[in-house]
Amino acid sequence: MNLELFIAKRLVTGKEHKISISAPIIKIAIAAIAIGVVMMLIAIATGVGLKNKIREKVAAFNGHIQISNFDNNNSEVSLSPVSINQDFYPEFKNVEGVRHVQAVATKGGIIRTADTFEGMLAKGVGTDYDWSTFKEYLVEGILPDYSGKLNDEVLISSLMANRLQLKVGDSFFSFFLKDGDPSQMPNNRRFKIVGIYDSGFEEFDETYVFVDIRHIQRMNKWEENQVGNFEVFLDDFDQLEEKSNEIYGKTISVLDTQNIKSKYYRIFEWIGLFDFNIALIIGIMIIVGGINMITALLVLILERTQMIGILKALGSANWSIRKIFLYNAAYLIAIGLFWGNLIGLGIIFLQNRYRMFKFPNPEEYYIEYIPVHMDVPTILFLNIGVMLLCLLMLLIPSYIITKITPVKAIQFE
Repeated sequence: MNLELFIAKRLVTGKEHKISISAPIIKIAIAAIAIGVVMMLIAIATGVGLKNKIREKVAAFNGHIQISNFDNNNSEVSLSPVSINQDFYPEFKNVEGVRHVQAVATKGGIIRTADTFEGMLAKGVGTDYDWSTFKEYLVEGILPDYSGKLNDEVLISSLMANRLQLKVGDSFFSFFLKDGDPSQMPNNRRFKIVGIYDSGFEEFDETYVFVDIRHIQRMNKWEENQVGNFEVFLDDFDQLEEKSNEIYGKTISVLDTQNIKSKYYRIFEWIGLFDFNIALIIGIMIIVGGINMITALLVLILERTQMIGILKALGSANWSIRKIFLYNAAYLIAIGLFWGNLIGLGIIFLQNRYRMFKFPNPEEYYIEYIPVHMDVPTILFLNIGVMLLCLLMLLIPSYIITKITPVKAIQFE
């Protein structure tokens, strides 16, 4: 039997442990560990949750990777068509990890009502378009259906609808330049609003109106098999750079690829700072918890000086006695971890389900509520990491045991 572990258990379960001088200090140390774990879990959950939500929203409007003609067009408007007769469409079989490929086209225009007007970017989509993300953003009406004949149904943002004083069921006129030439009479289209969405991403909401792609093909005088570009969705966002390079190599030389990280680099540089903030919070919490545990360990050692002297007189080695107190400290850390996980994961669960906490300025974070995300590997890694780092921090103060001599310790009162 492990003698050190046996003695540590007796110290923990003994009645004198609960009424000793060190009892309040131990409780403070446990509370510090618990609070630190709560803070770390919340920091990770909110940071990762916000990153994922912003990624999802940017990808919902652009896909993870865009494939288009190799030209000098830096605008959002589709100028030169791409044939849909490609090896990668409708399924990208040559690259693993591609979830979906869809063909789209965009055209700039103006919405005109009796009282006002707004600029827009009409995004033409077809039957292959993945509406799964927009089901969450839909606030009124239904999603348009372009599976049948050419129709005038559109999906518009609540931001644009409010500015134009439009609602579901209303119709409006829109104007599009012919071949970008302002000297020619513009194309005129009448659309009917069947749905209103709100992604919370003002940069996109104030611009995008979803229409039948066949309208854009007709206005641009394209063939039925010609589109503006392709949007590629991946299974794993973390492989974005790798898959972007692989897709570029698998497409013909006249096609170019661009991922959303390079297209919206400012947004992704900003959310990249979340990792630094999370690491900073974790580091501070571990240091605070470790310092409290060091204090508790020193008090426990001083309180058990006579026991240390007796064990040394009986022939126990310094490392053996240090292990007793390290086991004791590990038990206290484990209690702190238990309560920290219980409280922290409870708050995360409630926030994920009921969305109790919201941003005071949602437009700054592109989302109204604080999103959270947590997975089992992260929880295990965090708990194991906290336990190991705290115990490593306790190795140095436990060295004080080697300085205690049996004669003085036994006489100590």
